[in-house]
Amino acid sequence: MANADELPFSLAGMRVLITGADGGMGVATSKLCARLGADLILVDRQKPTGLAEALPLASSQTVSAVSCDLSDRAQVDAMAKATGPVDGIVDLAAVCPYNDWHEADWNDTLLEVMAINVGGPINLLRAYFPAMVENRFGRVVLTGSLAGRTGGLRAAPHYSASKGSVHTLVRWFAQRGSSHNVLVNGISPGTTDTPMMRGQGYDPSAFPLGRFATPEEMAGPIAFLLSPAASFVAGVILDVNGGIHYS
Repeated sequence: MANADELPFSLAGMRVLITGADGGMGVATSKLCARLGADLILVDRQKPTGLAEALPLASSQTVSAVSCDLSDRAQVDAMAKATGPVDGIVDLAAVCPYNDWHEADWNDTLLEVMAINVGGPINLLRAYFPAMVENRFGRVVLTGSLAGRTGGLRAAPHYSASKGSVHTLVRWFAQRGSSHNVLVNGISPGTTDTPMMRGQGYDPSAFPLGRFATPEEMAGPIAFLLSPAASFVAGVILDVNGGIHYS
């Protein structure tokens, strides 16, 4: 648990679990949280061993790499049992197919998107949230999307609907966690330079800042929401979209 005497943006003393750790935003967030002093549990479908080994850690810091399919509740429960309680969760695991919703097999993709993008955070919080409440400390950051705010620029309906659901989950869990000092928030990223968005027809020259966001520009707001600087922030969906949309 974080020490109240730490610097406002320090994560020293916190055990932070990051899912989707091997993705673009996951790598950037893992690196920043490591620099800020957190002990890390890095999670992805394939164990992110290389990332864990490459992080710049102080001698007092710990890191572990875990393989888990977040859409599988039994796997998430087993992971929670193995890791024990954590102080912070950052859920960055998501899929964003761009397939046509008129296709005959689109319902299969719909179920996959909902299982990962909505079922994943629910499974995580069912596994870890009760211990946070019992310990009277927790910081949770879920990842929504501009698409969950507006319907998206090019995203398909299953992705937009899933991210709107994540925004609602932030508020649902914030209502139940805040009185126990378990603060649940989210970020709503705009178009970011990650494999998920490259080559999908986005035109950054049409954006107010004229460019994609970098993964590091998402990592900063995430780390803020984990930190003592955000100790009075709960139920917020923080827009990080370069002025594309104002909520």
